[in-house]
Amino acid sequence: MIVGIEGSVEHKDPTYVYLNVNGLVYEVHISINTSNAIKEKRVKLFATRIIREDTDALYGFMERNEKKMFDTLIKINGVGPKVALAVCSTFTPETFAKVVTSKDVGMLKRVPGIGPKAASRILVELADFIVDGEGAGESVGASMVEATMALESLGFKKDAIQKALAGCSGDTATLVKEGLKKLQRL
Repeated sequence: MIVGIEGSVEHKDPTYVYLNVNGLVYEVHISINTSNAIKEKRVKLFATRIIREDTDALYGFMERNEKKMFDTLIKINGVGPKVALAVCSTFTPETFAKVVTSKDVGMLKRVPGIGPKAASRILVELADFIVDGEGAGESVGASMVEATMALESLGFKKDAIQKALAGCSGDTATLVKEGLKKLQRL
């Protein structure tokens, strides 16, 4: 099983990169987010290899969470690698976790190849998708979700809450306090 690939960049497009690994050049499909993150000539990517009767393809990601997001999406019935890569190109893992926890069908329908049915199916099947945090303590999305739910229970609209909490960080209590301050000004 291939879980990573390291090599020098021979050619880069927004959706794929050619990596030279000791003289052997691999085509690795990447998201736009990963493409933007590749700055050096030498790169190391987390990888997923998909072998089907008509294809043998490598998909590479700069972040472990983006690979986790891709791997989780392709397990859903009706979501293939192209659509999963489109989701990875549209959302960062943290943003995707927020979309899933807030069950925002409208945001998910913005992804090319995802209609209302597919968006609903993804949200139902990924209800427990959480981004791995770097430190000990709450995961990146959990405190944001709890703060959003707390502010919704106080009667604020979801879109106003998202605007107020944009750029904020901290534990749930800190996020609720910051959100309330900003919502009073809106």
